[in-house]
Amino acid sequence: MQHKTSNRFLHISAILLMGAMLGACSSTTKEPVIEDVKPEVELYSSAMSKLEAGNYRPAIEDLEAMEARYPYGRYSKQAKLELVYAYYRSRQAGEAKTAAARFIRLHPDHEHVDYAYYLKGLTAFEENKAALEQYIGTDKAKKDPGAARDSFADFSTLLNRFPDSEYAADSRVRMVYLRNLLAKHEIHVANYYLSRNAWLAAANRGKYVVENYQLTPAVEVALQIMVQAYTELGLLDNASNAQQVLEANFGENITADESEIAYTVWLNMEEQQTPEPPNWFSRLTFGLFD
Repeated sequence: MQHKTSNRFLHISAILLMGAMLGACSSTTKEPVIEDVKPEVELYSSAMSKLEAGNYRPAIEDLEAMEARYPYGRYSKQAKLELVYAYYRSRQAGEAKTAAARFIRLHPDHEHVDYAYYLKGLTAFEENKAALEQYIGTDKAKKDPGAARDSFADFSTLLNRFPDSEYAADSRVRMVYLRNLLAKHEIHVANYYLSRNAWLAAANRGKYVVENYQLTPAVEVALQIMVQAYTELGLLDNASNAQQVLEANFGENITADESEIAYTVWLNMEEQQTPEPPNWFSRLTFGLFD
């Protein structure tokens, strides 16, 4: 009888102990946090206020939240464009180009798709301009101004598809600037080959500039390089033809021996005279890029 009472006591104690443990666990469990989901119009208004104040990263948080919560909302398309701009202004080049490309792919007929092309080209333009200017004094043959080519292609597409776009005028100015930079890069590479006595490679680079970058200051120097390189190769007919084109277009009888000097003089002048894109383009973009 005493043995049964002892077992019953142990059983009751175990139940009470288990209940106490469960109660302790339940008392320490946190209540689930219900996230405060802002309405779409409130998120959009908040993002616009932050953009106007120059607080680009907080604005990005609002715009990204809109993309996640309201992908088909009333302001979704405009928010995607604003997100491209916010990425650009916060110097997140990769994100800006990706967001612009996504908008162009998803909304090719949108009334403001020209703005997406413009921002995509502008992002690559700013990304590559400083890098191109740093090529001087480095191993030119190992450099590739890919972002400048991408920027030129985006601006070119903008002008071809939307010649009357409000961003067309600035795009044209930037394309001229990019052409000069790309042509100058080719001259740098050709000069690198000249310094290594790689005459054929130098001649081909010069020929490429003449064929693809007409009306740039680099054409004159490219012809001079071709004259020198073809002369060194013993291709005297080619050298003579390049010399005739040089004289007919630039009116000076520059010999092959003088081409290196002419190149150095042009390079120094070009570094001082290459104009920055004019600041009047801000008026075309409502002052957003001042």
